[in-house]
Amino acid sequence: MLFQITIQNYKYWTKFVPMNEEVKNIELKDLGEFGLIERLTKKIKLFNKNTLLGPGDDAAIINSSKEILISSDMLVEGIHFDMAFTPLKHLGYKSVIVNLSDIYAMNGIPKQITVGLAISSKYTLEAIEEFYDGILLACEKYKIDVIGGDITSCVNGLTISITAIGEAMKKEIVKRSGAKENDLLITTGDLGGAYMGLNVLQREKEVWKSNPNMQPQLDNYNYILERQLKPEARRDVIEFFKKCKVIPTSMIDISDGLASEIFHICKSSDVGCQLYEEKIPIDPQTYQTSMDFNINPTVSALNGGEDYELLLTVNQNDYEKIKNDPNLTVIGHITKKSQGINLIGNGNTSTPLQAQGWSHFNK
Repeated sequence: MLFQITIQNYKYWTKFVPMNEEVKNIELKDLGEFGLIERLTKKIKLFNKNTLLGPGDDAAIINSSKEILISSDMLVEGIHFDMAFTPLKHLGYKSVIVNLSDIYAMNGIPKQITVGLAISSKYTLEAIEEFYDGILLACEKYKIDVIGGDITSCVNGLTISITAIGEAMKKEIVKRSGAKENDLLITTGDLGGAYMGLNVLQREKEVWKSNPNMQPQLDNYNYILERQLKPEARRDVIEFFKKCKVIPTSMIDISDGLASEIFHICKSSDVGCQLYEEKIPIDPQTYQTSMDFNINPTVSALNGGEDYELLLTVNQNDYEKIKNDPNLTVIGHITKKSQGINLIGNGNTSTPLQAQGWSHFNK
C-alpha cells in the first residue's frame, strides 16, 4: 500500500467523481489499445473553430491564419513525478499546464494538444481514466482541444508526452532573445512555492516509510502543495498585455528556477542583468516553510523550479501601462553583457548569480 494523498485532501479540487465497481474490474489488457483510446476520447469536447478534425482519423486537421507555435514536454515517473504522493487527476491537469505555459511564454494562445502515453501493467483502467479526467479539466478551463496522440505499453511506470499547439500574430511573438539594455526585468506571481511543496511531500513520505500508521501532516501547506501538484498557466497575464497593448521584449516560463531562466534570457539576448534580492516575490507560506527546512527562501525562489510563472522584460516606456497590475513585480533590469549577471543583496552588495536549478543529466 502506497502513502497516497487522496483527492479529498485538496479543497481546491471540486470535480472528482469516484469510479464505479464495473470500471474497477476492467484491466487494460482486456480493453486493448483501441478500446482504451475510444473510451478516453469519447469525453473530449472541442472548443476552437480552427480545429477542423479532432481524434478518430490518421491525423487531425487544424487551420490558422496566424503563426503556429508548437511545444512538447515529457513527464516520466520517478523523474518528474512520484506516484506515492501524486493524485492521478492532479497529474493529468499538471501535464497539460506545463505545456500551455510554454505557449504563453511566446505571447501566444494555446489551442490544441496531443497526448502520448506509455503505460505499464500496474495501472488500471480506473487510474488512467482518472488521469485523463485531469487532462480534460485543464482543457475545459483553458479552452484547449485534444486532437490526437498515441497510447502504448511499457515495462515500468508511466510516461506522458504532450505537444501543445498555439497561435500568435507574427508581430506579437515574443522570444528569449529580445531583451535590451535598461529593460525592466519582471516576474509574475510568486516564486519558490512549488519547490517547498515538493519538500513537504517528500518529508511526509519518509515519515510514512518509517511508520506506515502515521498520516501525512499537510493541513498547513495548502498553498505550496497546490503550487506543486496543481499549478496554473498565466493566461491572465497574456490577456492583460493584449488589453493594454504591451508586448514584452523577451519572455520565458519559470520551470527550472528563476536563476536558470535569467541566464537563458541573458544568453539568448547577449546582455547582462541586475537582480534585486529584496524584490523577489515570495509567499509567506513559502518563506516560513523554507525557514522550517533551514533553506534560505531566496534559494527556494532562485533554484526551486516548477512555478510556471512568466519571467519577462519590458521597455521602460511601457511601465506606466502595467505598473498597477498586482500580478507583476519588477525584480531588476537588463545591463550590458560586460557587467555580468548579478544578484544585488541587502546593503547593495553585488555577487555573480549562480544557476543551480533542475538539470536532467546532473546528479
